[in-house]
Amino acid sequence: MPATVRVWDPYVRVFHWGLVTSFAVAWFSAEDLRQVHEFAGYTAGGLIAARLVMGIAGSRYARFSQFIRRPTRVIAYASDVVAHRERRYLGHNPLGGLMVLALIILVASVAFTGWLQTTDAYWGIEWVEDLHRRLVNVMIGCVILHLAGVLVASLRHSENLVRAMVTGVKRPPAPGDVI
Repeated sequence: MPATVRVWDPYVRVFHWGLVTSFAVAWFSAEDLRQVHEFAGYTAGGLIAARLVMGIAGSRYARFSQFIRRPTRVIAYASDVVAHRERRYLGHNPLGGLMVLALIILVASVAFTGWLQTTDAYWGIEWVEDLHRRLVNVMIGCVILHLAGVLVASLRHSENLVRAMVTGVKRPPAPGDVI
């Protein structure tokens, strides 16, 4: 049996770390560096557009069909997590898949409301600016939940998921794991 199996292809990893970087740059440049902020926002929006394509036509673990689960399955998995009996998933687990969808929707919404603020029709419109800020705050909350989920899954399954997102490899599936 191989010591590792490739799960995350280069596209998924570049997308993930590119999105992390663009969001961080946009957040830290929001007050003082407008051009940098806008460039980072457009980069995040472009990454999301490309991710939507790869969600349909990408590699096995990049495809939405691999990790989007029915709400009943997500709830059952969450119950298993609380009971400390969740199975290990080689790709995204049901809660991770839900978080991917939430973050895609949020990043797209933040990028869209940011872009709206650059148009003649919506420049300086308070509700657009307020919505943009509120969406960013929700996204920060989701990022914190995402990091907590990565930590919990890493500890529960004795697997460094951050390293897996850097290298693209995880340990092979064991009996009972979901591939």
